[in-house]
Amino acid sequence: MSALLYAAVALIIALICGLAPILMGIKENKERLKQLTGIAAGIILASAMLVVIPEGYELATTDEHSAEEALAGNVALVILEVSHGEINASSGIEEIEELLGGHGDVHEEDAHEEDAHGQESGESLSGKIEHVIEEFESGEINASAGIEEIEELISSHSHNSGHEEHASGLLMGGAILAGFLLMFILEGSGMGHSVHEEHHNHEHNHGHGHIHHAAAGGLLVFGLTMHAATDGLAVGAAAAAGDIAVTATVLLAVLIHKGPAAFSLGVFSAHERAERKDSIKDVVIFSLATPVMILLANFALSGLEKNLIGLTMLFSAGTFLYVATVDTLPDIHNPETGKKALTYVIMGVLFLTIALIILNNLGIGHAH
Repeated sequence: MSALLYAAVALIIALICGLAPILMGIKENKERLKQLTGIAAGIILASAMLVVIPEGYELATTDEHSAEEALAGNVALVILEVSHGEINASSGIEEIEELLGGHGDVHEEDAHEEDAHGQESGESLSGKIEHVIEEFESGEINASAGIEEIEELISSHSHNSGHEEHASGLLMGGAILAGFLLMFILEGSGMGHSVHEEHHNHEHNHGHGHIHHAAAGGLLVFGLTMHAATDGLAVGAAAAAGDIAVTATVLLAVLIHKGPAAFSLGVFSAHERAERKDSIKDVVIFSLATPVMILLANFALSGLEKNLIGLTMLFSAGTFLYVATVDTLPDIHNPETGKKALTYVIMGVLFLTIALIILNNLGIGHAH
């Protein structure tokens, strides 16, 4: 139900901001739009760095089998006692069996999760140790052989865990890079999202405001829609993770950025399209992209492991980082507007940072 609410809010904001210049004839205030775009870029930058990336990292590195890691450490200590002669092998087996007794409920829960997700990683560590103990109790092996087999299981488990951790780090960086590159490729293919810059440059270069390029307009609308879909992916992933505070923060960043983007699209489309109905269609398509993706992402990710949800959020963070920089770089590189643009971005960063600090101090939010 919450995902539906997020989608409805995103749709309403985009439609209002996008249709206003088309239906109500609201004129574009270039300076105000640049100000709002800069502040929005700062907010979405802070959202990526302070919320989306930390949350995505936390989810992506969530150890679904942390109890297994704790068991491995405790069993290793018992084996160390045996090797130092502090206890004999039989006593070691008994202590390990006691550890498994306290671990049983967690082991059973992990087994159910493995079955539910269709994992084929084989029997859990606790299950393998239990099997060795059963062999000892049935007389198939002696205590010393049992301790040796358990020690091999612990060593193998530690080696495999280290390898998975390295791979997950590569995947996390790759997810952020993939999001950044997606927007980079769209921009380089003429399907960018900085539609207000395109509109301003067109007027400046041609000295007039009424020449229509349907093909170019269609590419820009497609690019904006793709970006809006990645916004929806971020919100949907956050909603699937189940953290309301994080989802609300990401949604806020998306909406504050979407307002100026939708308004710019409305201005641009009214300029490019010969008929009003085509301009309205452009805005509606753009407006639907985010809410539809919110619902799809929430539905698709809700049943998956947290690691995959985290990687999805990191992918979205990559798109956030691209947008936050590209939205403001043209103005920052311009000596006449650079200081103002920088000020607006910093204002946006400070706004979200202060808001997060206040919420965390009030116990609202997700402190990292």
